[in-house]
Amino acid sequence: MTLALIIAGVVLVVFYGIYVSLIKKKNNLKEAAAGIDVQLKKRYDLIPNLLKSAAKFMEHEKDVFMKVTELREKAMGAGNFEDRFKAENALSEAMHQFKLTAENYPELKSDAAMVNAMQAMAETEEHIAAARRFYNSAVKDYKNGLEIFPSSMVAALIGLKDEYPFFEAEEAARASIDAGDFFK
Repeated sequence: MTLALIIAGVVLVVFYGIYVSLIKKKNNLKEAAAGIDVQLKKRYDLIPNLLKSAAKFMEHEKDVFMKVTELREKAMGAGNFEDRFKAENALSEAMHQFKLTAENYPELKSDAAMVNAMQAMAETEEHIAAARRFYNSAVKDYKNGLEIFPSSMVAALIGLKDEYPFFEAEEAARASIDAGDFFK
């Protein structure tokens, strides 16, 4: 009888330890996702200022402005993680196109407000990249907890699910670059 109580106590302590570990991983993952949201909010706030600064110089580039604005709204309203990541990738690509288009306007590159806005945007993009790395690390830890025995059994018992995808680079960032294209 005493041995059964000791074994039950040990099993309960182990179960509780695994439970606590899984909940901590889940909360770290939520914190990482919130960190991305904070940086994205910063980006969303910078985009209108960037577009306003550029608008006075880039009068003939209305389609670029409309695309960035549309994608910003879409990204802000995205629901689940996968939709948000797709929208963010599309917005990142549009911002890259905007920067490339802005390169064609030398007077824009020398405007103090535009220079400051571009520097703030570059800094924000670096923070977003760091937040995404932290998020992916938290996703990895969480997925490991859900898949590795014995925590996988506890996760199944308490109903934890694998609902958080890894953030992956957009297709344009994965494409190989032909250096010869730059020397034509």
